[in-house]
Amino acid sequence: MKKIRPIQLVAIIFFTVSGGPYGLEPLLTYAGQHGAILLLLLTPLLWDVPAIYTVLELNSMMPVTGGYYKWVKYALGNRLGFYEGWWTWLYTFVDLAIYPVLFVIYAGFFFPGADAYKLPLCLVFIWISAGLNILGIVPVGKVSLFLGAIVLMPFIILYVLAFYHHSGSIVLPAPSLKGITFPSLGMALYTIMWNCLGWDNTTTYAEEVEKPIRSYLTSTISAFAIVIVVYFLVIWVSQLSGISAARLKDEGFPVVATIIGGHWLGALIAIGGMASCLGIYASVLLSVSRVPMVMAEDKLLPSKLNKQHKRFNTPYISIIVCSVVVSAMVHWDLEALFIIDVTIYGAGLALEYISLIKLRINEPDTYRPFKIPLGVKGLCMVIALPTIIYFVAFTGALSSTQNGVMAALFALVLLCSAELLWQIVKRRKAFTNQ
Repeated sequence: MKKIRPIQLVAIIFFTVSGGPYGLEPLLTYAGQHGAILLLLLTPLLWDVPAIYTVLELNSMMPVTGGYYKWVKYALGNRLGFYEGWWTWLYTFVDLAIYPVLFVIYAGFFFPGADAYKLPLCLVFIWISAGLNILGIVPVGKVSLFLGAIVLMPFIILYVLAFYHHSGSIVLPAPSLKGITFPSLGMALYTIMWNCLGWDNTTTYAEEVEKPIRSYLTSTISAFAIVIVVYFLVIWVSQLSGISAARLKDEGFPVVATIIGGHWLGALIAIGGMASCLGIYASVLLSVSRVPMVMAEDKLLPSKLNKQHKRFNTPYISIIVCSVVVSAMVHWDLEALFIIDVTIYGAGLALEYISLIKLRINEPDTYRPFKIPLGVKGLCMVIALPTIIYFVAFTGALSSTQNGVMAALFALVLLCSAELLWQIVKRRKAFTNQ
Protein backbone atom coordinates (compact mmCIF):
# COMPACT_ATOMS: atom_id res chain seq x y z
CA MET A 1 0.00 0.00 0.00
CA LYS A 2 1.28 3.47 -0.90
CA LYS A 3 1.78 5.77 2.11
CA ILE A 4 1.66 9.56 2.30
CA ARG A 5 4.73 11.68 3.04
CA PRO A 6 5.05 14.36 5.77
CA ILE A 7 4.46 17.27 3.36
CA GLN A 8 1.16 15.71 2.27
CA LEU A 9 0.29 15.00 5.92
CA VAL A 10 0.77 18.70 6.75
CA ALA A 11 -1.79 19.55 4.06
CA ILE A 12 -4.29 16.93 5.27
CA ILE A 13 -3.90 18.06 8.91
CA PHE A 14 -4.28 21.70 7.87
CA PHE A 15 -7.53 20.91 6.07
CA THR A 16 -8.82 18.56 8.78
CA VAL A 17 -8.36 21.20 11.48
CA SER A 18 -8.69 24.47 9.59
CA GLY A 19 -8.64 24.79 5.82
CA GLY A 20 -8.01 28.50 6.16
CA PRO A 21 -9.80 31.20 8.15
CA TYR A 22 -13.17 30.70 6.43
CA GLY A 23 -15.75 30.51 9.23
CA LEU A 24 -14.04 33.10 11.44
CA GLU A 25 -16.11 35.94 9.95
CA PRO A 26 -18.60 36.20 12.88
CA LEU A 27 -15.81 36.63 15.47
CA LEU A 28 -15.74 40.45 15.38
CA THR A 29 -19.53 40.51 15.88
CA TYR A 30 -19.25 38.41 19.05
CA ALA A 31 -15.94 39.62 20.54
CA GLY A 32 -15.66 43.18 19.23
CA GLN A 33 -12.56 44.99 18.00
CA HIS A 34 -10.71 44.66 21.31
CA GLY A 35 -11.63 41.10 22.23
CA ALA A 36 -11.28 39.31 18.87
CA ILE A 37 -7.49 39.07 18.63
CA LEU A 38 -7.11 38.47 22.37
CA LEU A 39 -9.45 35.47 22.24
CA LEU A 40 -7.94 34.34 18.95
CA LEU A 41 -4.49 34.09 20.52
CA LEU A 42 -5.50 32.73 23.94
CA THR A 43 -8.13 30.16 22.97
CA PRO A 44 -5.91 27.95 20.74
CA LEU A 45 -3.25 27.89 23.46
CA LEU A 46 -5.78 26.73 26.07
CA TRP A 47 -7.99 24.60 23.80
CA ASP A 48 -5.63 23.18 21.15
CA VAL A 49 -2.17 22.80 22.67
CA PRO A 50 -3.26 20.27 25.36
CA ALA A 51 -5.16 18.33 22.68
CA ILE A 52 -2.18 18.33 20.31
CA TYR A 53 0.24 17.05 22.94
CA THR A 54 -2.25 14.40 24.08
CA VAL A 55 -2.72 13.21 20.50
CA LEU A 56 1.04 13.11 19.87
CA GLU A 57 1.74 11.02 22.99
CA LEU A 58 -1.11 8.55 22.51
CA ASN A 59 -0.39 8.22 18.80
CA SER A 60 3.28 7.51 19.54
CA MET A 61 2.16 4.65 21.81
CA MET A 62 -0.45 3.30 19.39
CA PRO A 63 -0.06 4.52 15.76
CA VAL A 64 -2.94 2.37 14.51
CA THR A 65 -5.91 2.66 12.17
CA GLY A 66 -8.83 3.92 14.27
CA GLY A 67 -6.65 6.30 16.28
CA TYR A 68 -8.56 7.85 19.19
CA TYR A 69 -11.21 5.10 19.19
CA LYS A 70 -8.52 2.46 19.72
CA TRP A 71 -6.80 4.51 22.44
CA VAL A 72 -9.98 5.00 24.46
CA LYS A 73 -11.07 1.39 24.00
CA TYR A 74 -7.65 0.13 25.16
CA ALA A 75 -7.48 2.47 28.17
CA LEU A 76 -11.12 2.65 29.30
CA GLY A 77 -12.79 -0.46 27.87
CA ASN A 78 -15.30 -1.35 25.16
CA ARG A 79 -18.16 0.75 26.52
CA LEU A 80 -16.33 4.08 26.55
CA GLY A 81 -14.55 3.10 23.35
CA PHE A 82 -18.00 2.79 21.77
CA TYR A 83 -18.93 6.20 23.22
CA GLU A 84 -15.82 7.70 21.62
CA GLY A 85 -16.51 6.21 18.22
CA TRP A 86 -20.23 7.03 18.27
CA TRP A 87 -19.73 10.63 19.43
CA THR A 88 -17.06 11.17 16.81
CA TRP A 89 -19.31 9.84 14.09
CA LEU A 90 -22.14 12.11 15.25
CA TYR A 91 -20.11 15.30 15.51
CA THR A 92 -18.45 14.63 12.16
CA PHE A 93 -21.81 14.32 10.43
CA VAL A 94 -22.69 17.73 11.87
CA ASP A 95 -19.28 19.13 10.93
CA LEU A 96 -19.34 17.78 7.38
CA ALA A 97 -22.79 19.27 6.75
CA ILE A 98 -21.33 22.77 7.19
CA TYR A 99 -18.88 22.68 4.26
CA PRO A 100 -21.17 22.07 1.28
CA VAL A 101 -23.32 24.97 2.53
CA LEU A 102 -20.28 27.25 2.88
CA PHE A 103 -19.16 26.17 -0.61
CA VAL A 104 -22.45 27.42 -2.06
CA ILE A 105 -22.14 30.69 -0.12
CA TYR A 106 -18.67 31.42 -1.58
CA ALA A 107 -19.82 30.32 -5.03
CA GLY A 108 -22.47 33.03 -4.66
CA PHE A 109 -19.71 35.63 -5.11
CA PHE A 110 -19.61 34.61 -8.78
CA PHE A 111 -23.17 33.35 -9.20
CA PRO A 112 -25.57 35.46 -7.08
CA GLY A 113 -28.39 33.00 -7.76
CA ALA A 114 -26.42 29.97 -6.55
CA ASP A 115 -28.43 29.74 -3.32
CA ALA A 116 -31.52 28.80 -5.33
CA TYR A 117 -29.68 25.61 -6.37
CA LYS A 118 -28.26 24.93 -2.91
CA LEU A 119 -29.44 21.33 -2.59
CA PRO A 120 -28.22 19.97 -5.95
CA LEU A 121 -24.90 21.85 -5.62
CA CYS A 122 -24.40 20.43 -2.12
CA LEU A 123 -25.16 16.90 -3.31
CA VAL A 124 -22.68 17.17 -6.20
CA PHE A 125 -20.07 18.46 -3.73
CA ILE A 126 -20.69 15.58 -1.28
CA TRP A 127 -20.54 12.79 -3.84
CA ILE A 128 -17.46 14.09 -5.68
CA SER A 129 -15.69 14.06 -2.30
CA ALA A 130 -16.97 10.53 -1.65
CA GLY A 131 -15.54 9.35 -4.97
CA LEU A 132 -12.17 10.96 -4.21
CA ASN A 133 -12.01 9.21 -0.83
CA ILE A 134 -12.86 5.84 -2.37
CA LEU A 135 -9.78 6.26 -4.62
CA GLY A 136 -7.59 6.24 -1.47
CA ILE A 137 -5.47 8.35 0.91
CA VAL A 138 -2.70 9.23 -1.59
CA PRO A 139 -5.07 11.01 -4.03
CA VAL A 140 -6.64 12.83 -1.05
CA GLY A 141 -3.15 13.89 0.10
CA LYS A 142 -2.17 15.18 -3.37
CA VAL A 143 -5.44 17.05 -3.84
CA SER A 144 -5.14 18.55 -0.32
CA LEU A 145 -1.63 19.80 -1.12
CA PHE A 146 -2.89 21.45 -4.33
CA LEU A 147 -5.95 22.95 -2.63
CA GLY A 148 -3.77 24.19 0.25
CA ALA A 149 -1.84 26.38 -2.20
CA ILE A 150 -5.11 27.70 -3.68
CA VAL A 151 -6.36 28.59 -0.18
CA LEU A 152 -3.19 30.20 1.21
CA MET A 153 -1.85 32.16 -1.80
CA PRO A 154 -4.78 34.64 -2.02
CA PHE A 155 -4.45 35.39 1.71
CA ILE A 156 -0.72 35.96 1.36
CA ILE A 157 -1.49 38.47 -1.43
CA LEU A 158 -4.18 40.03 0.79
CA TYR A 159 -1.76 40.47 3.71
CA VAL A 160 0.95 42.00 1.53
CA LEU A 161 -1.44 44.47 -0.16
CA ALA A 162 -3.12 45.36 3.14
CA PHE A 163 0.12 46.41 4.79
CA TYR A 164 1.52 47.97 1.60
CA HIS A 165 -1.51 50.20 0.98
CA HIS A 166 -2.32 50.99 4.60
CA SER A 167 -1.65 54.62 5.46
CA GLY A 168 -0.75 55.74 8.95
CA SER A 169 0.53 53.67 11.84
CA ILE A 170 -0.23 49.97 12.04
CA VAL A 171 -1.34 49.12 15.57
CA LEU A 172 -3.20 46.30 17.27
CA PRO A 173 -6.40 47.20 19.11
CA ALA A 174 -5.88 47.21 22.88
CA PRO A 175 -6.83 43.71 24.15
CA SER A 176 -9.91 43.77 26.36
CA LEU A 177 -13.07 41.77 27.02
CA LYS A 178 -14.85 44.78 28.55
CA GLY A 179 -18.41 45.16 27.32
CA ILE A 180 -18.73 41.63 25.92
CA THR A 181 -21.83 39.88 27.24
CA PHE A 182 -21.51 36.31 28.51
CA PRO A 183 -23.61 34.82 25.67
CA SER A 184 -21.45 36.69 23.12
CA LEU A 185 -18.30 35.42 24.84
CA GLY A 186 -19.66 31.88 24.56
CA MET A 187 -20.36 32.25 20.84
CA ALA A 188 -16.94 33.86 20.26
CA LEU A 189 -15.31 30.85 21.94
CA TYR A 190 -17.44 28.42 19.91
CA THR A 191 -16.44 30.21 16.70
CA ILE A 192 -12.71 29.89 17.48
CA MET A 193 -13.00 26.37 18.91
CA TRP A 194 -14.84 25.18 15.81
CA ASN A 195 -12.10 26.64 13.61
CA CYS A 196 -9.42 24.83 15.65
CA LEU A 197 -10.77 21.35 16.34
CA GLY A 198 -9.95 17.93 14.87
CA TRP A 199 -6.29 17.26 15.78
CA ASP A 200 -7.19 13.72 16.87
CA ASN A 201 -9.08 13.04 13.63
CA THR A 202 -5.79 12.99 11.74
CA THR A 203 -4.60 9.83 13.55
CA THR A 204 -7.25 7.38 12.33
CA TYR A 205 -5.15 6.49 9.27
CA ALA A 206 -1.73 6.36 11.03
CA GLU A 207 -0.84 3.01 9.44
CA GLU A 208 -1.12 4.69 6.02
CA VAL A 209 1.55 7.32 6.85
CA GLU A 210 5.31 6.99 6.30
CA LYS A 211 7.19 6.87 9.65
CA PRO A 212 4.02 7.89 11.50
CA ILE A 213 5.53 8.88 14.86
CA ARG A 214 8.04 11.36 13.46
CA SER A 215 5.76 12.47 10.62
CA TYR A 216 2.87 13.31 12.97
CA LEU A 217 5.13 15.28 15.32
CA THR A 218 6.64 17.53 12.63
CA SER A 219 3.47 17.80 10.55
CA THR A 220 1.17 18.67 13.46
CA ILE A 221 3.48 21.40 14.79
CA SER A 222 3.86 22.85 11.29
CA ALA A 223 0.11 22.83 10.67
CA PHE A 224 -0.61 24.48 14.03
CA ALA A 225 1.84 27.31 13.31
CA ILE A 226 0.29 27.91 9.86
CA VAL A 227 -3.24 27.96 11.30
CA ILE A 228 -2.49 30.49 14.05
CA VAL A 229 -0.55 32.86 11.79
CA VAL A 230 -3.24 32.80 9.07
CA TYR A 231 -6.06 33.39 11.60
CA PHE A 232 -4.27 36.22 13.40
CA LEU A 233 -3.38 38.08 10.23
CA VAL A 234 -6.81 37.82 8.59
CA ILE A 235 -8.64 39.26 11.61
CA TRP A 236 -6.05 42.01 11.97
CA VAL A 237 -6.24 42.90 8.27
CA SER A 238 -10.05 42.89 8.44
CA GLN A 239 -9.87 45.43 11.26
CA LEU A 240 -7.39 47.58 9.31
CA SER A 241 -9.74 47.60 6.30
CA GLY A 242 -12.38 49.40 8.35
CA ILE A 243 -15.14 46.92 7.47
CA SER A 244 -18.02 46.72 9.94
CA ALA A 245 -18.43 43.54 11.97
CA ALA A 246 -21.96 43.03 10.62
CA ARG A 247 -20.88 43.28 6.98
CA LEU A 248 -17.96 40.91 7.54
CA LYS A 249 -20.31 38.35 9.10
CA ASP A 250 -22.83 38.61 6.26
CA GLU A 251 -20.50 38.87 3.22
CA GLY A 252 -17.31 37.15 4.40
CA PHE A 253 -13.62 37.69 3.67
CA PRO A 254 -14.08 38.19 -0.10
CA VAL A 255 -15.54 41.63 0.63
CA VAL A 256 -12.47 42.50 2.77
CA ALA A 257 -10.27 41.52 -0.18
CA THR A 258 -12.43 43.63 -2.53
CA ILE A 259 -11.98 46.68 -0.27
CA ILE A 260 -8.20 46.21 -0.11
CA GLY A 261 -7.28 44.95 -3.59
CA GLY A 262 -10.33 45.16 -5.82
CA HIS A 263 -12.77 42.65 -7.31
CA TRP A 264 -10.00 40.38 -8.66
CA LEU A 265 -8.66 39.76 -5.15
CA GLY A 266 -12.16 39.22 -3.78
CA ALA A 267 -12.63 36.61 -6.51
CA LEU A 268 -9.40 34.84 -5.51
CA ILE A 269 -10.49 34.72 -1.86
CA ALA A 270 -13.89 33.36 -2.89
CA ILE A 271 -12.20 30.67 -5.01
CA GLY A 272 -10.01 29.90 -1.99
CA GLY A 273 -13.15 29.52 0.12
CA MET A 274 -14.58 27.00 -2.31
CA ALA A 275 -11.27 25.11 -2.39
CA SER A 276 -11.10 25.22 1.41
CA CYS A 277 -14.55 23.67 1.79
CA LEU A 278 -13.70 20.88 -0.67
CA GLY A 279 -10.32 20.19 0.98
CA ILE A 280 -11.71 20.14 4.54
CA TYR A 281 -14.60 17.91 3.57
CA ALA A 282 -12.40 15.38 1.78
CA SER A 283 -9.85 15.31 4.64
CA VAL A 284 -12.44 14.95 7.43
CA LEU A 285 -14.33 12.26 5.49
CA LEU A 286 -11.02 10.43 5.12
CA SER A 287 -10.55 10.33 8.89
CA VAL A 288 -14.10 9.56 10.00
CA SER A 289 -14.64 6.77 7.45
CA ARG A 290 -11.94 4.70 9.20
CA VAL A 291 -13.70 4.77 12.61
CA PRO A 292 -16.86 2.77 11.75
CA MET A 293 -14.59 0.40 9.82
CA VAL A 294 -12.59 -0.55 12.93
CA MET A 295 -15.73 -0.50 15.13
CA ALA A 296 -17.24 -3.01 12.71
CA GLU A 297 -14.12 -5.16 13.14
CA ASP A 298 -14.85 -5.12 16.89
CA LYS A 299 -18.48 -6.15 16.18
CA LEU A 300 -19.79 -2.86 17.60
CA LEU A 301 -21.29 -1.84 14.25
CA PRO A 302 -22.59 -3.88 11.27
CA SER A 303 -19.83 -5.91 9.59
CA LYS A 304 -20.63 -4.49 6.13
CA LEU A 305 -19.08 -1.18 7.22
CA ASN A 306 -15.73 -2.97 7.24
CA LYS A 307 -15.98 -3.99 3.59
CA GLN A 308 -12.96 -2.86 1.53
CA HIS A 309 -12.93 -1.83 -2.11
CA LYS A 310 -11.32 -4.62 -4.16
CA ARG A 311 -9.12 -2.28 -6.18
CA PHE A 312 -8.43 0.71 -3.90
CA ASN A 313 -8.49 -1.09 -0.52
CA THR A 314 -10.60 1.69 1.04
CA PRO A 315 -13.69 1.37 3.34
CA TYR A 316 -16.07 2.37 0.58
CA ILE A 317 -19.26 1.22 2.35
CA SER A 318 -18.39 3.41 5.35
CA ILE A 319 -17.66 6.35 3.02
CA ILE A 320 -20.99 5.89 1.22
CA VAL A 321 -22.95 5.66 4.50
CA CYS A 322 -21.29 8.84 5.81
CA SER A 323 -22.12 10.63 2.56
CA VAL A 324 -25.78 9.55 2.63
CA VAL A 325 -26.25 10.89 6.18
CA VAL A 326 -24.52 14.20 5.40
CA SER A 327 -26.68 14.60 2.28
CA ALA A 328 -29.72 14.75 4.57
CA MET A 329 -28.26 17.44 6.85
CA VAL A 330 -27.37 20.35 4.56
CA HIS A 331 -30.41 22.48 5.53
CA TRP A 332 -29.33 23.14 9.14
CA ASP A 333 -28.53 26.55 10.65
CA LEU A 334 -24.76 27.21 10.77
CA GLU A 335 -24.60 28.77 14.25
CA ALA A 336 -26.56 25.87 15.73
CA LEU A 337 -24.23 23.44 13.96
CA PHE A 338 -21.22 25.19 15.56
CA ILE A 339 -22.66 24.62 19.04
CA ILE A 340 -23.65 20.99 18.43
CA ASP A 341 -20.36 20.23 16.71
CA VAL A 342 -18.04 21.59 19.40
CA THR A 343 -20.14 20.24 22.31
CA ILE A 344 -20.05 16.65 21.05
CA TYR A 345 -16.40 16.91 19.98
CA GLY A 346 -15.38 18.23 23.41
CA ALA A 347 -17.01 15.27 25.16
CA GLY A 348 -15.04 12.83 22.98
CA LEU A 349 -11.85 14.79 23.58
CA ALA A 350 -12.44 14.48 27.34
CA LEU A 351 -12.32 10.68 27.02
CA GLU A 352 -8.94 10.99 25.28
CA TYR A 353 -7.61 13.11 28.14
CA ILE A 354 -8.85 10.54 30.67
CA SER A 355 -7.19 7.79 28.60
CA LEU A 356 -3.89 9.68 28.69
CA ILE A 357 -4.02 9.93 32.50
CA LYS A 358 -5.13 6.31 32.91
CA LEU A 359 -2.29 4.97 30.74
CA ARG A 360 0.25 7.15 32.56
CA ILE A 361 -0.88 5.62 35.86
CA ASN A 362 -1.34 2.01 34.71
CA GLU A 363 1.49 1.75 32.17
CA PRO A 364 4.17 4.27 33.20
CA ASP A 365 6.97 2.20 31.65
CA THR A 366 5.37 1.57 28.25
CA TYR A 367 7.58 2.98 25.50
CA ARG A 368 6.43 6.39 24.29
CA PRO A 369 8.62 7.86 21.50
CA PHE A 370 6.93 11.18 22.28
CA LYS A 371 6.08 11.92 25.91
CA ILE A 372 4.68 15.13 27.41
CA PRO A 373 7.35 16.27 29.92
CA LEU A 374 4.92 16.40 32.85
CA GLY A 375 3.87 14.05 35.63
CA VAL A 376 0.27 12.98 36.27
CA LYS A 377 -0.50 16.02 38.46
CA GLY A 378 0.95 18.37 35.87
CA LEU A 379 -1.12 16.71 33.13
CA CYS A 380 -4.29 17.11 35.19
CA MET A 381 -3.59 20.83 35.61
CA VAL A 382 -3.00 21.31 31.88
CA ILE A 383 -6.12 19.33 30.94
CA ALA A 384 -8.17 21.57 33.24
CA LEU A 385 -7.57 24.49 30.81
CA PRO A 386 -9.54 23.19 27.79
CA THR A 387 -12.17 21.85 30.19
CA ILE A 388 -12.76 25.36 31.56
CA ILE A 389 -12.95 26.82 28.03
CA TYR A 390 -15.44 24.10 27.06
CA PHE A 391 -17.82 24.78 29.97
CA VAL A 392 -17.59 28.56 29.61
CA ALA A 393 -18.62 28.25 25.94
CA PHE A 394 -21.40 25.75 26.71
CA THR A 395 -22.79 27.88 29.55
CA GLY A 396 -22.72 30.91 27.26
CA ALA A 397 -24.76 29.00 24.67
CA LEU A 398 -27.33 28.03 27.32
CA SER A 399 -27.77 31.70 28.24
CA SER A 400 -27.93 32.97 24.64
CA THR A 401 -30.78 33.00 22.11
CA GLN A 402 -33.47 30.34 21.92
CA ASN A 403 -31.70 28.75 18.94
CA GLY A 404 -28.48 28.54 20.97
CA VAL A 405 -30.28 26.93 23.91
CA MET A 406 -32.03 24.40 21.66
CA ALA A 407 -28.75 23.53 19.93
CA ALA A 408 -26.97 22.99 23.26
CA LEU A 409 -29.80 20.81 24.59
CA PHE A 410 -29.93 18.82 21.35
CA ALA A 411 -26.18 18.20 21.68
CA LEU A 412 -26.79 16.79 25.18
CA VAL A 413 -29.46 14.45 23.77
CA LEU A 414 -27.02 13.21 21.14
CA LEU A 415 -24.38 12.61 23.82
CA CYS A 416 -26.87 10.56 25.87
CA SER A 417 -27.74 8.49 22.80
CA ALA A 418 -24.38 6.71 23.14
CA GLU A 419 -25.58 4.80 26.22
CA LEU A 420 -28.85 3.81 24.52
CA LEU A 421 -26.99 2.52 21.46
CA TRP A 422 -24.47 0.71 23.67
CA GLN A 423 -27.24 -1.21 25.42
CA ILE A 424 -28.68 -2.21 22.04
CA VAL A 425 -25.25 -3.34 20.79
CA LYS A 426 -24.54 -5.25 23.99
CA ARG A 427 -27.86 -7.12 23.86
CA ARG A 428 -27.39 -7.85 20.16
CA LYS A 429 -23.95 -9.32 20.83
CA ALA A 430 -25.30 -11.39 23.73
CA PHE A 431 -28.12 -12.73 21.51
CA THR A 432 -25.65 -13.57 18.71
CA ASN A 433 -23.36 -15.47 21.11
CA GLN A 434 -26.20 -17.65 22.48
